Amino acid sequence: MSNSATPKTTGKSTTVQLDDYQLNDRYTRTSGQVFLTGTQALVRIPMLQAEADKKRGLNTAGFISGYRGSPLGNYDRELWLAEKQLSLHNIKFKPGINEELAATAVVGSQQVETSGYADYDGVFGIWYGKGPGVDRASDALKHGNSFGASPQGGVLVIAGDDHGAVSSSMNHQSEQIMASWMMPILAPSNLVDYLNFGLYGIAMSRYSGCWSGFIAVSEVLESAATVNLDLVKDDFITPEHVGYDQGALHYRWPDPFPLVEGRLVDHKLKAVHAFVRANPIDKVIWDCSKNFFQRGEHASAGGAQVATIGAIATPIKQRLPLGIVTCGKGYLDLMQALENAGIDQELAEKAGISIYKVGLTWPLEPEGITAFASQFDKIIVIEEKRSFVESQIRDIFYNLPADMRPVIIGKTDEQGQQILDPVGEISPEDVLKALTPSFHAIGLNGNLDALNSAVSEKLIALETVVNKDRRTPYYCSGCPHSTSTKVPDGSRAMLGIGCHFMAGGMNRNTGSLTQMGGEGVNWIGQSAFTSEKHVFQNLGDGTYYHSGLLAIRQSVAAESTITYKLLYNDAIAMTGGQPLEGTLTVDQISHQLHNEGVKPIYVVTDEPEKYKQYGTFAPGVTIHHRDELDDIQRKLREVPGVSALIYDQTCASEKRKRRKKKQFPDPPKRAFINDLVCEGCGDCSTASNCVSIVPVETELGRKRAIDQSSCNKDYSCVNGFCPSFVTVHGGAVKKGARSNPADLMDQIPLPEFAPVSGDYDIMITGIGGTGIVTIGQIMVMAAHLEGLGASVLDFTGFAQKGGSVISYLRLAKKADDLKAIRIGTGAADLLLGCDMVVAGSKETLRTLKAGKTSVILNTHKAQTAQFVLNRDADIHDELITRNLTAVVGDAALDSVEATKIATAIMGDSIATNMFLFGYAWQKGKIPLSLDAILRAIELNRVAIDSNKQSFSWGRIAATDLSLVEQSLPMPIKDDAPLTKLEDIIDHRAKYLTDYQDQKLANRYRTAVASIRSLEEKLGTKNDDLSQAVARYYFKLLAIKDEYEVARLYTNGEFEQKIRQQFEGDFKIHFHMAPPLLARKDSKGHLRKMEFGGWMFKALKLVAKFRGLRGTAFDIFGLTAERKMERKLIADYEEMLGEFGKSLTLDKLEAATALASTPSEIRGFGHIKEKAVELSTKNSVALLQDYHSQDKTTAAAE
Repeated sequence: MSNSATPKTTGKSTTVQLDDYQLNDRYTRTSGQVFLTGTQALVRIPMLQAEADKKRGLNTAGFISGYRGSPLGNYDRELWLAEKQLSLHNIKFKPGINEELAATAVVGSQQVETSGYADYDGVFGIWYGKGPGVDRASDALKHGNSFGASPQGGVLVIAGDDHGAVSSSMNHQSEQIMASWMMPILAPSNLVDYLNFGLYGIAMSRYSGCWSGFIAVSEVLESAATVNLDLVKDDFITPEHVGYDQGALHYRWPDPFPLVEGRLVDHKLKAVHAFVRANPIDKVIWDCSKNFFQRGEHASAGGAQVATIGAIATPIKQRLPLGIVTCGKGYLDLMQALENAGIDQELAEKAGISIYKVGLTWPLEPEGITAFASQFDKIIVIEEKRSFVESQIRDIFYNLPADMRPVIIGKTDEQGQQILDPVGEISPEDVLKALTPSFHAIGLNGNLDALNSAVSEKLIALETVVNKDRRTPYYCSGCPHSTSTKVPDGSRAMLGIGCHFMAGGMNRNTGSLTQMGGEGVNWIGQSAFTSEKHVFQNLGDGTYYHSGLLAIRQSVAAESTITYKLLYNDAIAMTGGQPLEGTLTVDQISHQLHNEGVKPIYVVTDEPEKYKQYGTFAPGVTIHHRDELDDIQRKLREVPGVSALIYDQTCASEKRKRRKKKQFPDPPKRAFINDLVCEGCGDCSTASNCVSIVPVETELGRKRAIDQSSCNKDYSCVNGFCPSFVTVHGGAVKKGARSNPADLMDQIPLPEFAPVSGDYDIMITGIGGTGIVTIGQIMVMAAHLEGLGASVLDFTGFAQKGGSVISYLRLAKKADDLKAIRIGTGAADLLLGCDMVVAGSKETLRTLKAGKTSVILNTHKAQTAQFVLNRDADIHDELITRNLTAVVGDAALDSVEATKIATAIMGDSIATNMFLFGYAWQKGKIPLSLDAILRAIELNRVAIDSNKQSFSWGRIAATDLSLVEQSLPMPIKDDAPLTKLEDIIDHRAKYLTDYQDQKLANRYRTAVASIRSLEEKLGTKNDDLSQAVARYYFKLLAIKDEYEVARLYTNGEFEQKIRQQFEGDFKIHFHMAPPLLARKDSKGHLRKMEFGGWMFKALKLVAKFRGLRGTAFDIFGLTAERKMERKLIADYEEMLGEFGKSLTLDKLEAATALASTPSEIRGFGHIKEKAVELSTKNSVALLQDYHSQDKTTAAAE
């Protein structure tokens, strides 16, 4: 909703009293508003339960167990962080090593009261797990529900459902399996519901003896919002036990097995309904019966029955037009759809529409739904995924008299046509479209068709958008998976759960996925029927500890030939770096595997020196450096039976976190690429698979550099066969600007913006792992401090691994004004594009609208993972910008190169997002006060001063960019590529003079001039061929032999670049493979060696002898590589001579392509040899194309 008509206010709020909020308030406040994430709301539930019990004089405790998994990936972390508060409430958290054992532990909490040794009146239990974990724990949970809860205990079963398969191997819906266990199910819609339904579930469990299911869908669970604790109810009516046996409800022992099912069906479920009737959780949200019948409309013939809703008795003969039944997230989508259509409660009720929100989705309480639904001609059920509530309503009404049965639709309409998708997620737009025919039928028209058409047109238009860039998740810089998942040529591997899954998109001949704990067992069913003799199976230490060992046991039992590659990385990396439950070490794993019959077992590590003796390992285990990985795998694939390779390397993300806390060694060593020497061949990316290697565009082609801000010091990139790598020992990366932004703030006026009156929606796009989620969290906390309603949904999935992040941030005057959590189609007021690739995605474009949305865009081209796999991959920045402006218009787009500026002035690219936040705020696009934002930054408790400075620099840049530029430690410059032929020639001729002598430069000039002369004779207006020759003949002439590499290290430019990036006392080590000194590996390739600073003097000496190049005294010129390079020059010159004889206008395009073939010749040694081989093949094909033009011309004549 636009705020354009609202009076402006300044960013320095003097009228708003900020809430004196502390982070612990989320767990300690007993009234008023708190700010909670969905996960924190789940942490607060047991505390509220303990407090409620204490008020009633009960001495209870709590027990929580489960297993992590998105969207519940961080529940255990939040529980650990809240350990002090939990302890004060006698709540113990013991995570399970897998879901079923955690559920069994929760069963134990319900046995306390009957044990005879209880220290408490009762223990309430909470189990948690993601959807597939619910499936896995089915037996344990079914037993727990059947055996029963204790009277003063009670159990809440939290199922984390990923309806859209954002971070799961498939879409998930847990209701059906829970219902098969006959477990009551609660479906909360928002975070207030989380607290209320959590307490309700435990109370219902205590009363009925059933365990209570609790559906936590990712869209709500992964959101954060202001929550009013005054809306939380913790007292419940205990109804009389009528119609069933109270003594049959709760846990007991002994419990005769034949009677268990009967107790559940005949007694517990009846008690559930009794509790729900006494404590209604199904609510009539809008009630049209009074308003509609006051108009005297819509009377129809019918029976004399009376339906009662609360105190309202409605004769059935006066049928109402339309009842809407909804639950869970569907309720939010429904209410947002109605708001989008301008349908408020008054209008709806006058039109004859009522809304019934179901809280208990199974078993549906029949009296309430019958009383509601039997009033209406038609019931439409709005629920996400497969029909669940709808089918129960049909069952309830099936045998009722015809005059009490409404038409019931939901997923399909009256004609059986689908109107709501049963697969994946639904949106408010989907709901409105589904409701429109029913609204039309009762005369409620308005602008429904126009709204639906606008959405349809938008979605159709998005289908035609050309989007060439996609930010997919990838391994973090220095990730052990980057090395461990490699397989030898000719072998293949199978995927594992978690981070291993990403190897499937990395050109590693890796695929096929099983459920967690089934890794490698599928090979048993394959291997007997294929000619393939062996596979590798990736397996993480978390999965191994969870259930993977059983899969290995099965493979041994089946006598499979398979190698398990078990990565021990000391953390559960995918869900946030949690530690493994219990203890597990590499030597323990080796003994477990050995005792299972696995052999041989190899340990591969980046630190073999830490295992000084093998005595603690299983017999026969040997330990090797990770450089031997390929050789070891080649041996293992020839071994029959089940073998294992344990790859030991700490998770890179955890290394980084621990180093910041001084809990992990931080070697004073960094890798650096001399881009003058670099050929851009990409072998460093092949060796490291690392996203911290970034492109550098130069006049002499694309080179590479290391992003020191994201580098995790893995050093595997140094193994790329290239002499451009050095390591810097000692010193530090230069950080910081010359001046403090505080000195400039008196020149920066406060912005004006319209205060939030309706709703204000902000899309934030960025890259996982760069602090992008923090921006949304700070914004919503600032809004909370101001007393505004606010919510944010961080749509991440695998994004913590460098994938795309979209944060849907919604602001409103009151929390009640916010309905759906995700921003609707064309509803965004601001796009804060911290990453342009995600900003240009179709999901982001969907939310934008001309005349409404402003865009603040970071134009930095942060490469996607595709660059690691394809050395020439690039971001299509112009296409992204065109797509954005096509939607919002040129005037709505404000672009700034935030990353380069923020990195230069703060010394770290992590400052980018906060810089852009400040930039957007100063532009008046974020309606929050400065005081609130700064306080929210403080409450975030991370890099407070740095974040405040980055925010301030963004404000300064938005006001006067020159003030920032004047404060930079060094100018930011992007050298534009030369475009004029004479400039290209002059630049390279000068280079060749320095490279060798003026004679070589003249030779170069002469050759290019002769080609340009040919073009002029042909009368062509362009000089494409001349430019190609100017660039690539030069490339062949300027061979990076030993003399040239030495010159490029010692001519002063390299030292200048090192000093620009590093400061302090440091030394340089060189990593090279001199042919006369280096040894060869098993493939016959030279191995690189490390040389100390003395090499610098040696290089200076070698550079001085470059005059020997090509003479009889040139010892380096005798190698096969140098002979190959000289032949390339001769062949190219011969080709140019051929052009002089046969070039025509028809052949010009083919000639240009031929002249450009050296562009693919990059690298050194065996890398260059492969490139030459490929280039030669391409040249042969292009030469045939060139000469085919003669035949075409002759035929035409």
